[in-house]
Amino acid sequence: MDNDSNQRRYESVYSNKVKAGKRRTYFFDVRKTKGDDYYLTLTESTKRFNGDGYERHKIFLYKEDFNRFISSLEDAINYVKQELMPDYDYDEFTRRQEEWEASQESGDDGEFGDDDQDDDDDDEEDDVEEKASKMETEDDISW
Repeated sequence: MDNDSNQRRYESVYSNKVKAGKRRTYFFDVRKTKGDDYYLTLTESTKRFNGDGYERHKIFLYKEDFNRFISSLEDAINYVKQELMPDYDYDEFTRRQEEWEASQESGDDGEFGDDDQDDDDDDEEDDVEEKASKMETEDDISW
């Protein structure tokens, strides 16, 4: 199957990207099948240490599993937050992200540690990473 046909067959109808430090990005993509059904792909994309591209891991989530998946995810997160690490400040990184974004708007350097934010010159790499997350091969499709 050529790439053009594959693109139409698994059309992306929604996408959301979550930056998670300097090397890791999560993508949440809703795709449409040729049978007018929808499914979700969760992609973790990590920049390789040697700088040679990205490593991707995908989860395909189908509508019949949405409720059980969300419930189990919430249970696991709540267990960590309430039982294993109840004193940890889970809002710390949200505050740091908001401070960094505010510093970018004001023109401040907004310097953080290496794992906090990408530099502006990484934008081109981000575009390549995002395009790679949206490309699917026959191996990516599980049905």
